[in-house]
Amino acid sequence: MIARIWHGAVPLEKSEVYLGKMRSIALPDYERTPGNRGAYCLHRVDGSLAHFQMLTFWDDVDAIKRFAGEDYQQARYYDFDDDFLVEKEPFVIHFEVYER
Repeated sequence: MIARIWHGAVPLEKSEVYLGKMRSIALPDYERTPGNRGAYCLHRVDGSLAHFQMLTFWDDVDAIKRFAGEDYQQARYYDFDDDFLVEKEPFVIHFEVYER
């Protein structure tokens, strides 16, 4: 299994609306992709910014590619992201997940 982590930061005054979009659009999008094993939206406030981490779990690289495209290490963005994010980070990070 592979964990994929994406980070984005949003001005605090836009964070509730963005969180709603992540819950209603992004999470279901991840979850309906074949090979997705779970999707979580992590959220924290630091001063005037709200930080979002999308933590998703995948069967394998092919499953990630079904979601993100052939260059699966690049971040995938939604049409609404330009209205919220202070920066569009180009890459995500991946970790192999090991169970006991």
